[in-house]
Amino acid sequence: MESEELSIFHSLLSLMGLTRYGTDVLLAVLVITIVLIGLAIWTDEVWIKYLLIAVAVFICVFSLNFFRDPDRTIQANGEPLQDLIVCPADGKIVLIEDATEPEFIKGPVTLVSIFMSPLDVHVNRSPMTGVVEYFKYIKGEFLVAHDSAAVHRNERAMIGLYSNGHKILFAQVAGYIARRIVCPVKAGDTLKVGERFGMIKFGSRVDLYIPKEARIITKVGDVVRAGETVLAKFSNTGQTQ
Repeated sequence: MESEELSIFHSLLSLMGLTRYGTDVLLAVLVITIVLIGLAIWTDEVWIKYLLIAVAVFICVFSLNFFRDPDRTIQANGEPLQDLIVCPADGKIVLIEDATEPEFIKGPVTLVSIFMSPLDVHVNRSPMTGVVEYFKYIKGEFLVAHDSAAVHRNERAMIGLYSNGHKILFAQVAGYIARRIVCPVKAGDTLKVGERFGMIKFGSRVDLYIPKEARIITKVGDVVRAGETVLAKFSNTGQTQ
């Protein structure tokens, strides 16, 4: 259980539109900012004073922007949510290709990769409602997220959901700069479509392995938003695999 002080801090972050997944970093930023401002007040050198203030402002603005956590509404357009696969990450679609997923879906899939820049919202959301039937954290390399080899070689958290006869697998992939994956889920958990489930600090990509019965309705180059943009639609909801 979290302490009362931490609970109050989480509530404050929520009121500010920030994610609780950034608690450790934001606390560190608060301390660093106080120190920098204190040094700026203490020093008599004008250029040092302005430099310290500028650094403090930059750190604060970057951190507040990075850890923002806006509310989102799924663009369902009246369609049943169980028929939709929603984007799990903000960013740009950089890859859509045929692939084979041997461990969870165990068959042909469409691999969709979403690249997140440091300026994107980094809170990840569940692409559909379902039970976590597969979870695997894979230690690996930290290649640049744009590198096609990063799909198979980078450190990543793999999450497999099952619902209504359908499976989907998605991965939070670490990158060259983004070396910390936050994913507090485990096998047996239930996630709702659009529900927050973690984040990647700072940047990187999310890969989705989508079964062939789902029709992809986005394309490479599209800018997408987690918990809002519909990525694909199931055409035969209710069939078992």
